[in-house]
Amino acid sequence: MSIHLGILMDPIGAIKVHKDSSFAMLLAAQARGWQLFYMQQADLYLRDDRVFASMRQLRVHDRDSDWFEWSEAEDLPLSGLDILLMRKDPPLDMEYLYTTFLLERAELEGVQVINRPASLRNSNEKLFTTWFPQCCAGSLVSRDARRLRAFLDEYHDIILKPLDAMGGASIFRVRENDPNISVILETLTALGQRTAMAQQFIPEITQGDKRILMIDGKPVPYALARIPAKGETRGNLAAGGRGEGVELSDRDHWICEQVGPELRKRGLVFVGLDVIGDYLTEINVTSPTCIRELDKLYGLDIAGQLMDCIEARLKPEP
Repeated sequence: MSIHLGILMDPIGAIKVHKDSSFAMLLAAQARGWQLFYMQQADLYLRDDRVFASMRQLRVHDRDSDWFEWSEAEDLPLSGLDILLMRKDPPLDMEYLYTTFLLERAELEGVQVINRPASLRNSNEKLFTTWFPQCCAGSLVSRDARRLRAFLDEYHDIILKPLDAMGGASIFRVRENDPNISVILETLTALGQRTAMAQQFIPEITQGDKRILMIDGKPVPYALARIPAKGETRGNLAAGGRGEGVELSDRDHWICEQVGPELRKRGLVFVGLDVIGDYLTEINVTSPTCIRELDKLYGLDIAGQLMDCIEARLKPEP
């Protein structure tokens, strides 16, 4: 059968082809002969009870320039798609939430949305880790500067970060007697109006912040360890970290076993776990990356595995 796959993502003309996981997914789907349709958030609209989008039929090419071509935009119902990949990057703001509501309507019309829209709303990438306390270091979520200071007094060396950012943005490492603690807390919590997360600092960050990719609750056997640049605490590639491939450890596999069933239950088909040392630190559900890096290092076809998984979900039960 001919499969129609739509993708909702940030501007395709601005991506870095050699490292973009959404692009890897498009290549894998196109290689199977599937028809591709491209849209952005602003292209979605709801008329009465039906969801439409101004879509462009898309073709992609694995090269550093002119990597896509598309048709004129046409208003089409999302119900004409078999699959829709929701790959819009954070922040998870109100517009993102509105988009998940529209995609939920499309689900009711039979479109398989990856990842499930309701679960994108309900699985905050920082907070979701607390569903698995056996996998995590000490943490606190609060907007109260007094509580956050007490957490620092307890652990002496902590990480402070917002709940809605990505790529290492606005992440602070704070140690006892840091003269900037007041301004950091004021900035991060917007003077007590915005909730933040504090986590115990994990010294093993020097060995890398491992990105473990999960497909339908099962891990890819290799991870990308993102090593912080000199003088940095953050391993994020967007913050200057470098990636090194590593095989999953026994502890990594154990963490995946703890998390995997809940991912399947929530319809979170493609997820990126972040693990530092022995601890789970984030569960990335919106637009996890590192497919292309791991494919290149180990000769994998992660996006192909994902497409096989999605196609199998389209087939009716015997």
